[in-house]
Amino acid sequence: MTPALLAAANGVTTGWRTRLRLVLVGLGISVVPLDTAVNIAFPDITGSFGLPIAMIQWVIICYVLTHAGLMLALGRAGDIWGHARVFRTGLLWSAAAFLMCAAAPSFGWLLFFRFLQGIGAGLIISCAPALVTALYPEARRSHALGVFTLMFALGSAVGPIIGGALVAEWGWPGVFWFRAPIALVSLVFLRGLPAQAQRAAGERFDLLGALLLALGLAGALLAINRAPRIAAGEIGSVALFGGAAAALALFVWWEGRAARPIIRMELFRNLRFALVNAAGCVMNFSAFAVMLIGPYFLVRYTGLSVPSAGLVLASGFIAMAASSVFSGGLVARLGAVRVGPIGAFLTAGGLFWVASWRPETATVLMVLALALHGTGMSLFQVAYMELVLASSPLADRGVAGSLSMLTRTVGVVVAAAGLTLIFQTRQQVVLTLGADPAAAFLEAFRLTFLVAAGLAAVTGAALAWPGRPPEARC
Repeated sequence: MTPALLAAANGVTTGWRTRLRLVLVGLGISVVPLDTAVNIAFPDITGSFGLPIAMIQWVIICYVLTHAGLMLALGRAGDIWGHARVFRTGLLWSAAAFLMCAAAPSFGWLLFFRFLQGIGAGLIISCAPALVTALYPEARRSHALGVFTLMFALGSAVGPIIGGALVAEWGWPGVFWFRAPIALVSLVFLRGLPAQAQRAAGERFDLLGALLLALGLAGALLAINRAPRIAAGEIGSVALFGGAAAALALFVWWEGRAARPIIRMELFRNLRFALVNAAGCVMNFSAFAVMLIGPYFLVRYTGLSVPSAGLVLASGFIAMAASSVFSGGLVARLGAVRVGPIGAFLTAGGLFWVASWRPETATVLMVLALALHGTGMSLFQVAYMELVLASSPLADRGVAGSLSMLTRTVGVVVAAAGLTLIFQTRQQVVLTLGADPAAAFLEAFRLTFLVAAGLAAVTGAALAWPGRPPEARC
């Protein structure tokens, strides 16, 4: 179902110009979730450069770490200078970065170009929720978030399908270069987006706050990735953690004194608001297990071709896109506070099911498990974004939207390190007990998904606990 049809189904009347703008915004947004195409190329990337599986996490981290550190600041930039302007800049930057990634002559250069790609992704998705919600009446915000989830899920679903075919035909560079023309089409034809509220005269961008936040977030997430070395007392890793903590502490101090802070820190004094954002991080941590470990299982242990494995991997996102058709309406009727826990429990159920996979598991059962997982994430994501946007004033819509995307990013980065550590540790233990590599992989696979499922279930229980939801702001 197209965004226009979804809008009509939800009772939103849109003219053809608005529908065209919605399609073009969705096309531009799609270049970010289409990065799931890279996941199905993981085995080919590590194989082409002669790398162990553990090294693939840097392909994720260099990209995600970058837009994680920049996202809130870029959301504020959109609130000040225009969401559409920041969005279009991101499209042009991303198009160039995709081509550079595809032409990377070595793994080191690929990581550097992924860093550049991360800047483009930050520019795009920091303002994407604000752009989509601006196309709808404020009373229909939850429906607009359903449309946004649909756009993001469709891109995520199509990524592994296209990626599998591209890898089979042209190798891993194909998962990068195919997105450049998509970004450029959106950039060239996207016109007439709604104007946002006028900013206060003389309002300045909080550059110092942006720098402290970027350094703190990037340093903290990298320190998490190097947690084993910190535990071993490695001086460089300990210093990294200390520096990140200091930068974040200075950011909090500075934001409390800035005339126009990047984000109002008093929001986090509402424990329910803080819990909701922590839940966003944990749920995305758990959900990323599918995209991090799943491709290796499907490509190496099921007998499926790479394109077929990509199609199976995409099934969760297809279900996420399909369920987003009613997620916005469900949130509008039942309330985000009720729908969020339901989504978390469904996600946990899907992950528990994935943990039971074996090489002989029927493909249809794999698809059903991922579909359950995707449906749960759709319900959770729409409910979560509604709670975050409802708690912030309209003038801060860019920051609120980027915060809802930041938790997704933080969850992915921490998962790339944490889930990899869980997987490798269990695999090594089983190998030392005399098991063959295949048996060790399957046992590590099972434990990793059990941990992810357990965290999702605990998150659902925490969200279901009675408490006051974040207060809506005008």
